[in-house]
Amino acid sequence: MTTNTKVLLKQRPNGEPAETDFEIITDDLPTIKSGQILTRTIYLSLDPYMRGRMSDARSYAEPTPVGGVMTGGTVSAVEASKNDRFKEGDIVVAHTGWQAYAVSDGKGVRTLRPDVSPISTGIGVLGMPGMTAYTGLKNIGKPKEGETLVVAAASGPVGSAVGQIAQLNGSRAVGVTGSDKKCAFVVNELGFDACLNHKAKDFEAQLAAACPDGIDVYWENVAGRVLEAVIPHLNFFSRMPVCGLISQYSMTDLPIEENKLPDLMRAVLTNRTCIQGFIVTDFGKDFKDFITDMTEWVANGKVKFKEHRIKGLENAPKGLLGLLKGDNFGKTIVEVSDDPTT
Repeated sequence: MTTNTKVLLKQRPNGEPAETDFEIITDDLPTIKSGQILTRTIYLSLDPYMRGRMSDARSYAEPTPVGGVMTGGTVSAVEASKNDRFKEGDIVVAHTGWQAYAVSDGKGVRTLRPDVSPISTGIGVLGMPGMTAYTGLKNIGKPKEGETLVVAAASGPVGSAVGQIAQLNGSRAVGVTGSDKKCAFVVNELGFDACLNHKAKDFEAQLAAACPDGIDVYWENVAGRVLEAVIPHLNFFSRMPVCGLISQYSMTDLPIEENKLPDLMRAVLTNRTCIQGFIVTDFGKDFKDFITDMTEWVANGKVKFKEHRIKGLENAPKGLLGLLKGDNFGKTIVEVSDDPTT
């Protein structure tokens, strides 16, 4: 008899998560009722926001309950259906979490076309990360011809798309990553104008040299040293979409360092900088435009992407811990079961 493997949140982490914060169990295969579908997970998306869901601190979404299945987006195959919208064999994007099989009522489930793009892109460049980049730039960053955009975590799924879309709008794209290898990829493969390793001793000087006309758009994924280096170079009427703060997600205390907040607020006032935090669902109205534009850009090679793949659902906890430390190189995807389209 087929069984269902699940990864649960065993306990809330204090500081950096550990593999002991997760529990892997095997359960009976779920059955479906009228209006439901049974899905088999093919690919599971691992994303930084998952660290926030492991905490019960106030946030924009409910935390994962202790003992509950870890949340996450998936590309899945429909194994059985009692829902008129789906048939057996359909490939869908869902949000069924860290488990091999799941039951869904079909709400929020989207059918993919394997003949158009590889199905893994449904949780990558043609999914939540890609839409985050697209909508954050369209509604907040608004890069223009001749401007300079700086994006941290530039080799990741969001940052890589941000820089390439900015260039399609006529802006210069300067990436920031945590290794020379990632920077080489960002410049040589993705086509960014420059890329800097934030671990370099002279990172601040390198940033100043790469942005001689200042910074018009700073896409915030990381915070910390990168943000501090950016502040002195913000131009008048600059924009800062705040998408993530991955360097701070596991902090338990404020860092014992000089308080940079006054510098930031002075720059915001002087430059009339617009800083806006957002999550992708804030701009759901743009979904159709995103799918149309991004599908074309990917097909034409105008937007490229890289995947970091991990085999086996049992390795998802280790994969998330590595992602939070910057060990991934590209969009992190867990291969849970066989892909019928390859």
